[in-house]
Amino acid sequence: MKAAGRRSGTRLRDHLAASDPGLLRLTAGLRTVGAIALTLAVLAPAGADVNHLVAGAMTSMAATFAIRERRRGAQAVTLALGLPVALASVSLGALLSERVVLGDVFSVALIFCAVYGRRFGDRGTTLGLIGFQLYFVSLFVGATPGQLPALWVVLSVGFACSALVRFAVVPVTPAGLMARLRQAFRVRLARLVSAHIALLDAGPDEADKALEDVRERTARLHETALMIQSRLEEGTPDESAARLVQRRVADAEIAAERLGLLLLSARSAQRADTLTLHLPGAPAPEVGRLPGPEEGAVLLRRDLRALRALVLRTGAAGAGVAQMRNRLLGYRDEENLPAASAPVRDVFRGIGEAARAVMGLRIALDGPQDESDDSPATARSREELDAEDAAIDAEEAEEADEAKGLQRPTTRAAVQVSVGSTLAIVGGELLSTDRWYWAVLTCWIVFINTASTGEILVKGYRRLLGTVFGVVAGILLAGLVGGHTLPAFVLVLVLIFAMFYTAPLSYTLMSFFVTAMLGLLYTLLHTYSWEVLVLRVEETALGAVCGVAAAALVLPVRTDRRTNDLLVTVLERLSDVTEAAVAQLSGGPADELLDKARELDQALGDLRSATKPLTHPVTPLRARRTTARYVVALLETCAYHARSLAATAELLPTHPSIAADPRLRGAAGRTVRNIRTIAARVADDEVTAPLETGPSIASLLADDDASRYGRITGRVLRHLERLDEAVTGLARPLDVPVRAPDH
Repeated sequence: MKAAGRRSGTRLRDHLAASDPGLLRLTAGLRTVGAIALTLAVLAPAGADVNHLVAGAMTSMAATFAIRERRRGAQAVTLALGLPVALASVSLGALLSERVVLGDVFSVALIFCAVYGRRFGDRGTTLGLIGFQLYFVSLFVGATPGQLPALWVVLSVGFACSALVRFAVVPVTPAGLMARLRQAFRVRLARLVSAHIALLDAGPDEADKALEDVRERTARLHETALMIQSRLEEGTPDESAARLVQRRVADAEIAAERLGLLLLSARSAQRADTLTLHLPGAPAPEVGRLPGPEEGAVLLRRDLRALRALVLRTGAAGAGVAQMRNRLLGYRDEENLPAASAPVRDVFRGIGEAARAVMGLRIALDGPQDESDDSPATARSREELDAEDAAIDAEEAEEADEAKGLQRPTTRAAVQVSVGSTLAIVGGELLSTDRWYWAVLTCWIVFINTASTGEILVKGYRRLLGTVFGVVAGILLAGLVGGHTLPAFVLVLVLIFAMFYTAPLSYTLMSFFVTAMLGLLYTLLHTYSWEVLVLRVEETALGAVCGVAAAALVLPVRTDRRTNDLLVTVLERLSDVTEAAVAQLSGGPADELLDKARELDQALGDLRSATKPLTHPVTPLRARRTTARYVVALLETCAYHARSLAATAELLPTHPSIAADPRLRGAAGRTVRNIRTIAARVADDEVTAPLETGPSIASLLADDDASRYGRITGRVLRHLERLDEAVTGLARPLDVPVRAPDH
């Protein structure tokens, strides 16, 4: 029974780790609900009325979710500064409540300052958010000057409860968060291997679904790797430890992605390129049984399961685990490779590389391992890892140039949202002199974390959709609880938890839970009616329209312009990584390749987010949607090969089986030039320089002394050729001319 309970607990923890890396969503929900519950527990026995209970709950919620800093000391300072900002905001809201014009002018000024405050980093963003949200609270509860002393006490209690829950009840340390993220990476890596097993076993009718699962889990693994990367500085004891974890996570990610491609190629009747693994919705190649003896498939399934077990296992390894690890690592040295076709044997070699990456990840995350049961192959892998670890060194990253004046995103957004809020105030007061702020709130919210007109349009649509369904839920819940205060507050807490837990996943769901919660709050304030909730929909629609209009007419950033700017950035990062990796592979000086590769990943992530308006299901431009997806998939293919080149190049100083090859610099020069040509064309339509095409990179080296540099050829040329093909493939969708070779 105890063993079964432990297994169930482990499965539950793994499921949570995979679905919520670092438990960030769970922590946000628990902190917010805990702060609100504690605030209510303090205020209710003191005899606070419902208005003050609602104000305290909303204050503690704002004080909890607004904090953005990662270090606990910085969080404490921001929270301390937030209280006077909140007191001033509520006080001005109460004092200006009877002065309509002056109050409206102050609202617009406050919104401008709140958005402009993003320029000053996380603290400026937080203080602006607290100031605006607490001004909204004063309007929501109808605060008057006579109520201010009591409200000041309520706000102070809300901030104190938020601090207590944050630092004592649900504490999150950078090291603890990093440990949870690392566990999430392990679980997601194991789930990707499970998807590989499903792809191995899939029949012709199941291949598309199996391939889509591999794509989805590869993307989730990459997402977790980026989350770890963004928190390495705070969550690791020193810079060398951060670099080590960064390297091992990158190795494991690349090895797992390559394993999926090798397996897909082995199962395909025709060649499966890397693009197939990155293009959502692309059909799987025609699949059949694995070539070669049936025994090969049985052994491959066994070894994939063994690899998954190695990924998930932590702590001391027994003799059985060591034997399994030794067998998988032996494939790297061609030991005991089963009798099978060449593509299947490549998969076994890929399993060996993945096992080596997993061992390196375990050493980086868990410390030194027991070496008593090492085989010669395992000992060689361990020596390679130790040599790589000793060679890790860190350098400072360069600072990017910042835009000035109205070109600065924070300034432009502040002007846009101020204009949109002015329109929302005018229109909102025509709809209702009491609830006009709903339109302003929606207008303000659709600008958060958006940077183009298309993104604002999609966000406004999602908020309106969630609000409409939330109104229906609010009506049902209000009828369910009636005038009972305790059940209503309990349901409010449940809805708040759901709101914060689903916020990173779906803005529509978050808006649904917010609106349903507001229906209950109106019930508690005895202002609930069908008309109020319908007005909520009308004000939300008005606010969304005003936000989109302001974004489209005032200092607009068209979606095309933003995606083009980000596309140029991705291509520049791709050029930097490729050129630096090839230079190092050719015998040049060492460079911070993994840092450059992660900058490429971050730029690609920004581009992927910016293209969501173009790829949204409701977009009427179907051809444009297909093109956007195709371009992003090609760039993800390029990024995969560039990451692999960077990881291989960093092995040069320490890996005994890899040697620098000076011929690569000239052979890969065409690819780098083509990347820069595409970037220049995207940045300026007047550029007419064509892409170069010609013989394959492998053929450019065929006439040279291959035996001298053969140790690197197999590992690098495959990535360079696929990268060259993907870059050339970008020419058609981006309308870049291609020059055919002269002969």
